[in-house]
Amino acid sequence: METNKSENKPNNTSPTTFAQTYFHGTKADLKPGDFITTGINSNYGQKEKAKYIYLTATLDAAIWGAELALGETRQRIYLVEPTGPIEDDPNLTDKKFPGNPTKSYRSKDPFKVVGEITIWQGHSAEQVAAMKGGLARLKEQGIEAIED
Repeated sequence: METNKSENKPNNTSPTTFAQTYFHGTKADLKPGDFITTGINSNYGQKEKAKYIYLTATLDAAIWGAELALGETRQRIYLVEPTGPIEDDPNLTDKKFPGNPTKSYRSKDPFKVVGEITIWQGHSAEQVAAMKGGLARLKEQGIEAIED
């Protein structure tokens, strides 16, 4: 065991596990301490009541979430903590991105807002237009962005 040389006592510090950081992209105006819950209108699809809420461990996926959310208000990225179990997002995992490289997850339990990312760079207008065009084509085929 190492000793703290200045006091000649055992150094009991050990590495700690860090908590995974999760993000949620939206156009909702939230504050730290607020909870994101199911049962409110979804950011996507037909704007029906959401059965699940979504988060991601990558900033890029959260940016897409904010950019593609319905509405005309400001795009926001929140730091969130899940309050219950999360599972892989079946809308992306192994359907569009095998192996879940977007680190996208969903839950029926609330997410607590713990902060907001206020400085981030969105995708180019061309990339957003291409993504929205692809989603519109899927909708025309009867395929919604979110499958519950």
